[in-house]
Amino acid sequence: MLTPIETARAPARAAEIRRLDDWRASGFQQRLSRFNRERLATAIPEGDWEAVLDDETAMRKLEGRWIDAERGVVAGRAALAPTDPQAFIGWFEDLLASGPGQGDPLFPWLAEHATLDEMRWFLQQEVAGEAGFDDLVALTQVKLPDRAKMELARNYWDEMGRGNMAGMHGPMLNALAERLDVRAEIETTVPESLALANTMVAFATARRTVWHSVGALGVIELTAPARSAAVAAGLRRLGYSDKDRRYFDLHAVLDVKHSAAWNAEALIPIVTEFPEVARYLAEGALMRLECGARCFARYRSELWERKRAAA
Repeated sequence: MLTPIETARAPARAAEIRRLDDWRASGFQQRLSRFNRERLATAIPEGDWEAVLDDETAMRKLEGRWIDAERGVVAGRAALAPTDPQAFIGWFEDLLASGPGQGDPLFPWLAEHATLDEMRWFLQQEVAGEAGFDDLVALTQVKLPDRAKMELARNYWDEMGRGNMAGMHGPMLNALAERLDVRAEIETTVPESLALANTMVAFATARRTVWHSVGALGVIELTAPARSAAVAAGLRRLGYSDKDRRYFDLHAVLDVKHSAAWNAEALIPIVTEFPEVARYLAEGALMRLECGARCFARYRSELWERKRAAA
């Protein structure tokens, strides 16, 4: 039974859920994706920049309201994150087992059962939802404390293939997409995937959410290896070569090392110096995992429902 206070708050909660559903819907996420693509693109100093800035301000306000609504979903759990550095790392690493979306049955299915068309559709969604880890790291590291900045620099250098263009991670994924004839378009991407990319861009481009970005990027490194290994196994089963699978094979191994280094050299020093930001690191991590969990559920719905309909 609801208490009188809970009863009084129920309509407000219902209204908030309706608003959050609107933020997560295709219309807003497609609009935000187009905005992000334009604002992060290289440009030249021509045109009415003041009008562009006015439009950007309006869109950034909408983006901020959406992010605040999503923060409300995870705020309670994030507030329980310890402020002691070692205890925080224990809490953070436990997300590998207890975080939203972990152990999702989608990935064993991709490894063992997905057809080529099904794998192609999955990768189309993943490529469209890829915000560019290298760019996110570069944006996030601005004005971070020195030790954390150095760890993000090392991570970025790995993303850049350590100076070897053939080893750059982004082009590896693009090459796989081309090999599978994957065409990632905003209009054909589910809103959950767009929302994942839009969340990461929002974190990295606003200094008020820089700690969220650090937490979200760190939890990607923590949780990606098993999923990457499953996708690589599915591609291997479907006959794709070591070269084709290189992006996923690499992340199945390298991200384990990246995660350990991120925790030791970024998260621990940050929480040691600024214990009050532990909750924001936690919010970012949880929000990224929630985005992933919603993606996995939508992918399963689309792929498995399609298979049932075909049968």
